[in-house]
Amino acid sequence: MLAEQSERVEITEEKILSDNWYTLRRFTFNYLGKNGEWTTQQREAYDRGNGATILLHNPKTDTVILTRQFRLPTFVNGNPTGMLIEACAGLLDDEDPEDAIRRETEEETGYRIQSVEKVMEAYMSPGSVTEKLFFFLAEYTADTERTYGGGIDEEEIDILELSVRQAMAMMERGEIMDGKTIMLLQYLRLKQLSAK
Repeated sequence: MLAEQSERVEITEEKILSDNWYTLRRFTFNYLGKNGEWTTQQREAYDRGNGATILLHNPKTDTVILTRQFRLPTFVNGNPTGMLIEACAGLLDDEDPEDAIRRETEEETGYRIQSVEKVMEAYMSPGSVTEKLFFFLAEYTADTERTYGGGIDEEEIDILELSVRQAMAMMERGEIMDGKTIMLLQYLRLKQLSAK
């Protein structure tokens, strides 16, 4: 991984600590503070590549498509079942974000979508993870072409169709706790309110 240099940051060492699932690196760097003094610091950064996420919305029925799957990190941090309700998402795998999210949408939900609307880019956990996430919305209808979905390999993904009202209530009750999903649901709701 080539680290960026700037007038205030100079990477002096980069060491791979783990390269199992993704890559964990320790960086040693010099940082120029606001006081004009340089300090040497170390941080670890987990690199899993960039990703994309999408919220499928049917404007006629005001429903959305979400997924539910087991997420080990949530299980070890207080989620009793480890099951998490989420917007469809996945890694780019060197694809253009729009192409990647179309592929991921079909793999996870079965929906073959053509037109997607990019709504934002965001770093989701910038204190420790390098990933930038590309956020999309897309419309679906009862006539949208579908395959089986449900994920690939060892993934076991349930597909949920919920009303926007139901999804928002679940978010308020803490039944939807995934950050990217909350951001997309809030974005959709604000977009709906501004259209009135």
